[in-house]
Amino acid sequence: MEYRQLGGSGLTVSAISFGAWAIGGWMWGGSERRDAVEAIRVSHQLGVTSIDTAPVYGQGLSEEIVGEALQGIPRDKVQILTKYGMRWDEKKGDFAFSSRDNAGHPLEIYKYAGRDSIVRECEDSLRRLRTDYIDLYQIHWPDRTTPIHETMEAVAGLLKQGKIRAAGVCNYNVEQMKEADAVIGLASNQVPFSMLNQGIGKDLVPWCINHNKSILAYSPLQRGLLTGKIRPGQRFGEGDTRAGNKFYKDENIRRVNAFLESLRPLAEEKKAGLSQLVIRWTIEQPGITIALVGARDARQAEQNARAIDITLTPEELRGINAKLATLQLVD
Repeated sequence: MEYRQLGGSGLTVSAISFGAWAIGGWMWGGSERRDAVEAIRVSHQLGVTSIDTAPVYGQGLSEEIVGEALQGIPRDKVQILTKYGMRWDEKKGDFAFSSRDNAGHPLEIYKYAGRDSIVRECEDSLRRLRTDYIDLYQIHWPDRTTPIHETMEAVAGLLKQGKIRAAGVCNYNVEQMKEADAVIGLASNQVPFSMLNQGIGKDLVPWCINHNKSILAYSPLQRGLLTGKIRPGQRFGEGDTRAGNKFYKDENIRRVNAFLESLRPLAEEKKAGLSQLVIRWTIEQPGITIALVGARDARQAEQNARAIDITLTPEELRGINAKLATLQLVD
């Protein structure tokens, strides 16, 4: 495994990190707890030391599974990354969207990062994760109803108390990062980034590079699309938000799969799968510190972790980018 510094925080994280959204079951169509625990443990055995989760993933379930999986592993050998600011248990703040919980009950999600809420959320996360500190604490989405300085001052208080080791944000633009950084000194920003979604390259990546802020790339496999295993006509389970998303239109699936097939000779030369090639490409991109990759079982976890064994030369990276430049998706 390769390990990288998380901004100026002093934390070291694994370049491939475990993304624990899917194991919460929520919005993905279900998950098996025992398999998820084993996936995390296998990842750690292969050098993946960083695990990213959030309270809203399964309404606490993902954090509970992470906490269970890490029992028996020395606490200083892992980095727990979690979040705050998405409430399903209180109708307060900025309404985000409606969904259903894992039992199928209606659910309303609110973006809220008020001072008291953050303190409470931190305590709840510490309990579910079975730990006394969080390595990286991140606001999940911007909250338009709470001033950024109020949110970050509350997080700074947690930092002083030793309940967190570093502060980050998710889904912030450059201006929001500047405002937050002036209060607390951010370590990172977690944003969507993949071969198919490189919108952050214009302004966010240069700013983060220039100001020593890490970028944590989530959905690097575009929620499975860049594995090459999704086919036109794919039926997603109930509650799976990929259904209806533009990336998963039949025509886009065909085009992406054709692009991936063009990469297959290189993957075979590297004795790697297509998804492993995509993961390696992701962590080679300027400004990207880590790729967050989910796994529901040990097999997927091992496949993801072993992507680190691939080496891509500058010429090979240019070749991939040239092919990628010809890929056009439909709206």
